[in-house]
Amino acid sequence: MLAPKKTKHRKHHQIKPKGKSARGTEINFGSFALKAMESKWITSRQIEAARKVITKYTQRGGKMWIRIFPDMVITKKSGEIPMGKGKGEPDHFVAIVRRGRILFEVEGVKEDLAKKALVLASYKLPIKTKFIKK
Repeated sequence: MLAPKKTKHRKHHQIKPKGKSARGTEINFGSFALKAMESKWITSRQIEAARKVITKYTQRGGKMWIRIFPDMVITKKSGEIPMGKGKGEPDHFVAIVRRGRILFEVEGVKEDLAKKALVLASYKLPIKTKFIKK
């Protein structure tokens, strides 16, 4: 799954995504794309699950771009730990996705195939999405 090779700090403040995305809102690489209609965190596991669905459904034809990257760490403390004693250990990585952001792009397949693959991928994501074309 996706994770940064090296981070500047081990632990982050938790940033809640609000508002519209300032960049990454246009199709740059492919002809068809999946666009976020909500703001939310997307984990590296969810991104990987969506990627697998797209590659499997297109039968590895064409090209796909993942336009988000999980670079924020989420920490977690184990169960039954009393209050205090500091912040928990790093658990997993998330991508901060704001409304309007392009998540995946596809090129080199027919429109109906691309639409079906991206719609199937959207079922793996925790947000509402929209299929768009260039």
